[in-house]
Amino acid sequence: MKRQLLLLLGILLVSCAGVRFKGEPVVVSTQKPLETELSTSQKNQWAKLDLVQNQTPGISIKRAYSELIQEKKGVEVVVAIIDSGVDIQHPELASNIWINQDEIPNNQIDDDQNGYVDDVYGWNFLGELQNENLEYIRLQKKEDPGSDAFEFYEKKRQKERNKYKIQLANFLFLEDQIPKSRQIIRKALGSKTIDLDAARNIRPMQQELSEAIAIMSYVENVEITDAILKKAIKQYRDALDYHHNPDFEERSVVGDDPDNLNDRQYGDARVQGPEKTDIDHGTHVSGIVGGKTVGVAKNVKLMAIRAVPNGDEYDKDIALAIRYAVDNGAKVINASFGKGYSPHADWVHDAIQYAAVNDVLFVHSAGNENANINPNKQPNFPNDFAEGKEISKNVITVGASTWTYGENLVAEFSNYGNVSVDVFAPGYKIYSSTAGEGYERFDGTSMAAPYVSGVAAVLRSFYPKYSAEKVKKIILKSGVPMYSKLTVPSGYETHSPDFYSKSGKLVNLYNALLYASK
Repeated sequence: MKRQLLLLLGILLVSCAGVRFKGEPVVVSTQKPLETELSTSQKNQWAKLDLVQNQTPGISIKRAYSELIQEKKGVEVVVAIIDSGVDIQHPELASNIWINQDEIPNNQIDDDQNGYVDDVYGWNFLGELQNENLEYIRLQKKEDPGSDAFEFYEKKRQKERNKYKIQLANFLFLEDQIPKSRQIIRKALGSKTIDLDAARNIRPMQQELSEAIAIMSYVENVEITDAILKKAIKQYRDALDYHHNPDFEERSVVGDDPDNLNDRQYGDARVQGPEKTDIDHGTHVSGIVGGKTVGVAKNVKLMAIRAVPNGDEYDKDIALAIRYAVDNGAKVINASFGKGYSPHADWVHDAIQYAAVNDVLFVHSAGNENANINPNKQPNFPNDFAEGKEISKNVITVGASTWTYGENLVAEFSNYGNVSVDVFAPGYKIYSSTAGEGYERFDGTSMAAPYVSGVAAVLRSFYPKYSAEKVKKIILKSGVPMYSKLTVPSGYETHSPDFYSKSGKLVNLYNALLYASK
C-alpha cells in the first residue's frame, strides 16, 4: 500500500512539473534574407513551417508536433473566441467545440444559474444584430450638429466615405472587366484555356487584347479570385451603407441600453448568429486556434462568444464577453477585433483585470491600419494601457508577419509599436476554416492573434501550473528574432525589430515548448 502511495505521489509530482521536451531551439541569422518559392499546398500551410528546415518564417508547428509533442497529451484547455460567431458544425471544429455540461439544451431554463439561459456552446451578446456603425459615428450622433466635436467626426466621415467610394468603384470596374477580358483572350488564342504568356506573344497586338492582358495579369499577380472580388465589393458597400452611415441604426433590435453596463438581460444562445451569416471571421479564427487539420492546439475546446458585429463592437458587449469567458472556465481569450475609439474603455479594462486576477490570458490583434499604436500615437482598443500605464500583465498584443523573411516581414497592413505590440505572428494569406464547411485565405492581425492563442493553449495544456503571466513571458522570450532591418508598413524607412514590438520576435511553438521545459 505504501509503495502504491509513493508511486501515485511520484506520478502527481511529474504531472505538476509538466512535460520535459528536449531539442535544439530554432536559431537564425537575422542578417540573411530568405527567398523561398512556395507551392500552393505550402502556401496553405506556410504558418506551420519552420524557418530553418523549410526556409519559411512560420511558427514551427509541424516540427513541434513531429519532434517534441509526438503522442504526448496534456490537460484540456478552453479557449474563448470572442468574435463574429462560429460555425460550430464545421468539420474542422465540431469535435473541439466547448460544451457547457451544466446546461440542458433548449429547455428555456438557466440550469447552471450563470445568468445565461441555454448557453450550451457560449453566448450571443448581439441577438439579432448583424451590422453596425463604427464607434466614431456613434459618438458623432451624440454631439450637437455644428459643434466642434460633430464637425471633427464629420470631416473624418467624409474622408472615409470618399475613400470607400473610390475603392468600390475600382472593384466594380474589375467585376465588369474580368469576364470581358477572359473572353477577349480566349478568342485571341482560339482556346478555352487562358495562357497569358501565349497571349503576350500574339502579333500584331491589338489595344483591346493588350488591355485585357493587363487586367488579367493584375488579377493573377494579386491573386484575386471571383470569391475574393465578391467579398471585397460587399465589404466596401457595407462600409458605405452601415459603418460610415449616421442614418443607419440597428442596436435597438438587441433591446438593451449599450451605455448601461448593469443592463445585462439581453442576447441569446445562438453563437452562430441569427442566420449563420457574417461568421466567416470567427470561424476562420477558431480554425487557426484549434482546427483539426489547420489549427495549432489539439487538446483544446473552443468557447464561442458572439460579440463583434459587421462594424465596431460595443465596449459593453466586450466587457461582458470577457467576464463570461472567465466565469465559464476559459484559460485563454482570443480577441481578434479592434477600433479607434472606446467611450467605455474602463469597462473593458476592468474586465481584462478580472481575467488577470483569475489567471486568464488575453490575446489581442494589433489592428490593420499600418500605424504605430504606442501610447500618444494612433490608439487601438481594447488595450492594456490607461493614462499611459500598463494595467495588467496578462495581455499579449500581436502584429502580423508575412511568409518572406526579409525587409518585408512585417505585413503591409499591420499595426506596430514597441510599447503596445508584444510579438508578431503569421497574418498574411492564412488558410483556415470558413462558414459552411469552407476554407479560405484571409489577411489580418486577426489571423496572427489566434496563432499566439494556439501556442498559449498548448503551453497551458502541458504546463497547467504556469500562470498566464508566465506563459506570456515564455511566448515573448522564446520567439525567433525578426529580420534585422524591417520596412515600416506605411512607408519606405527601415528600423530594427525592436521598433515594431517589445520582443522584436516572431512567436515560435517549438522554441516555446523548449523554453517552458526549462
